[in-house]
Amino acid sequence: MNLKELTIKQAHELLEKREVSSVEMTEAFLKNIKKEDKNIHAFLSLAENEAIKIAKKVDERIAKGEPVEMLAGIPAAIKDNILIRGAKTTAASKILENYIAPYDAAVIKKLKEEEAVFVGKTNLDEFAMGSSTENSGFGPTKNPIDLKRVPGGSSGGSAAAVKAGFCVYALGSDTGGSIRQPASFCGVVGFKPTYGAVSRHGLIAMASSLDQVGPITKNVEDAAQVFEAIRGKDELDSTSIAREWKDFARPLDIEELKIGVPREYFTHGLDKDIEKNIRAVIAKLEKEGAKIEEISLPYSEWALAAYYIIMPAEVSANLARFDGIKYGFSTLQSPSSKLQKLMDVYLKSRGEGFGAEVRRRIMLGTYILSAGYYDAYYKRAQKVRRLIKDEFDNIFKSVDVVLTPTTPSTAFKFGEKTSDPLSMYLADIYTVSVNLAGVPAISLPSGEVNGLPVGLQLIGKNFDDIKLLQIAKITETVINEKQHA
Repeated sequence: MNLKELTIKQAHELLEKREVSSVEMTEAFLKNIKKEDKNIHAFLSLAENEAIKIAKKVDERIAKGEPVEMLAGIPAAIKDNILIRGAKTTAASKILENYIAPYDAAVIKKLKEEEAVFVGKTNLDEFAMGSSTENSGFGPTKNPIDLKRVPGGSSGGSAAAVKAGFCVYALGSDTGGSIRQPASFCGVVGFKPTYGAVSRHGLIAMASSLDQVGPITKNVEDAAQVFEAIRGKDELDSTSIAREWKDFARPLDIEELKIGVPREYFTHGLDKDIEKNIRAVIAKLEKEGAKIEEISLPYSEWALAAYYIIMPAEVSANLARFDGIKYGFSTLQSPSSKLQKLMDVYLKSRGEGFGAEVRRRIMLGTYILSAGYYDAYYKRAQKVRRLIKDEFDNIFKSVDVVLTPTTPSTAFKFGEKTSDPLSMYLADIYTVSVNLAGVPAISLPSGEVNGLPVGLQLIGKNFDDIKLLQIAKITETVINEKQHA
């Protein structure tokens, strides 16, 4: 059993045919984690006892000849900003170091109904703020392909866990590219659904109008499988939407596809070898019969600026709840604490509990929302956001999908960008517009440059997630044929 290559479909077939039990499979993954993760640090905590308990239940059902769901008994990893009842949920922050989740996130409830096996919680940039998983309060995660390089962020632990063979699939969250960018850096598939397609209830909020839970998997078919399990309306999330979904298995003809390639995404700042790689895939798609059309997304130029105004503003509001009183770490807990004033408790607890990047974004957001600056910054950024959304809506009247690179570079080395936050923020330049518009997008492995993975991004129309996944499946096949040609 090759853990690194095992897909959901393969694992399900092994279980159904009783060639391996869920307990054996789960134990194999846990053994691999214990052996290899000390070098990678993809996990913040393991759930060994609970995982084996669920695996045994699935094995008992299979032994009785009962049908089981596709995800039943299959080991998965969960980003540690998604709540699992009774499990430690830290968001990789010292301020939540000992926080035990009192309830399940909506996506966890759905996966539990499928009898999925959770092997553990994965590392991330603190409160999902970062593009490298270097900002974790508990140490960075390393890229399994090259331990000197970052795995991307903020879902770096989940992407690394899938690539390293620590789980069959994982859940991440995507606020400005936090599923797609690490998927690109680690050479796996990362899917960010349409905003509202998957409930955010039980996801520790970073920027509520941008956050979305999604899968990180070995291939597109697995991403579709996990999406099918976690999507849907949730009465506890007013932004989630009920709708009828198409069937992923329904065939799609490549000759019917119109693919838009935005010229703004292939200019200065993009690594030349990555551009060559992506253009080779575009040429192959065109040769196979897809219609390629050069398009323009001029407002994309302002997406990063708008994102880094809207996001910290929402961070400032969402993280106000961590005040050293109700949640997590408090300086009042120290036996030597001589604090008397309530304001001192707030300031000391937040100052010691939050890391540098979180403090930076809270300060930026508070400034942006302050009197005299709200109209000058936040309001204008929201107007730009509307223009970006309208731009995507208009483009999708003439094309089925937009094709871009996922990132401007391959995985960078540790410390390469930490001294310059602005250069780190530029790692999200091709992904943030998707979150501002709320549209779905997926990153696929598109080969390698100098031994490091390249990600190709496909962007779809609002709630056209299944069609996007179908097109991604076609693109994945074309990429694989090109690599084996």
